[in-house]
Amino acid sequence: MSVDVRPVRAFADNYIWLIEAPGAPGRVVAVDPGDASPVLNELHRTGASLAAILLTHHHADHIGGVPRLKEAAGDIPVIAPDDPRIPTRTLSVHDGERCDLPELGLGFEILAVPGHTMSHIAFWGHGALFCGDTLFSAGCGRMFEGTPVQMIASLEKLRALPPETNMYCGHEYTAANLRFALTVDPANAAAARHRDTLTTPSLPSSLGQEKLMNPFLRCDTPTIRKAVEAHAGRPLPGTADVFGELRAWKDTFQ
Repeated sequence: MSVDVRPVRAFADNYIWLIEAPGAPGRVVAVDPGDASPVLNELHRTGASLAAILLTHHHADHIGGVPRLKEAAGDIPVIAPDDPRIPTRTLSVHDGERCDLPELGLGFEILAVPGHTMSHIAFWGHGALFCGDTLFSAGCGRMFEGTPVQMIASLEKLRALPPETNMYCGHEYTAANLRFALTVDPANAAAARHRDTLTTPSLPSSLGQEKLMNPFLRCDTPTIRKAVEAHAGRPLPGTADVFGELRAWKDTFQ
């Protein structure tokens, strides 16, 4: 059963996602509310009430609004990775577990996706993937805590999900990511079509689309390997090496 999801913009380019609860009309679940004000404004505008909060990782722009939202909403669950840097969590979840909210008609599988942060998780269910800052449309997150081996394993885990899955990430970076993707792979027709028809918000994206145009999901292909080796000026023995060089290239791309 699919769910209705709507974006709430925050800060310069963050997305907070509000998931409509199919089992409780008028109630919503917020994903990564870094700022409470836009969420409260949207709740007031629609007359909805907040039923739960899902958090993918500990960065302030993803969790900063939780205390105020809990104060406004009362005793609601805050479901998050098992990380002491998220003191507002009421339930810690781990890789391979399920997070079920039966009174809301919602349930998600928990996927550990370390790399951007070591405790980063994603929520997958109802044809939707909430992946925080691990995977972006046409891009991926920076490695603040993890290694290329960890990050490429996380991306491969997400790539293995059904292609029709709708991907909801934490930031509106798609236009900039497509510029980089087409620098790496200028003949990529899927990336070029998407660039030419891009609207804002550009999300959700489907995993099927991402598998065609996102270079970080294609580090095991000859096209991406050849481009990254040419940029690095040396052969790269493994997929994680290709990914590490590709991410370093993106880190300095203007």
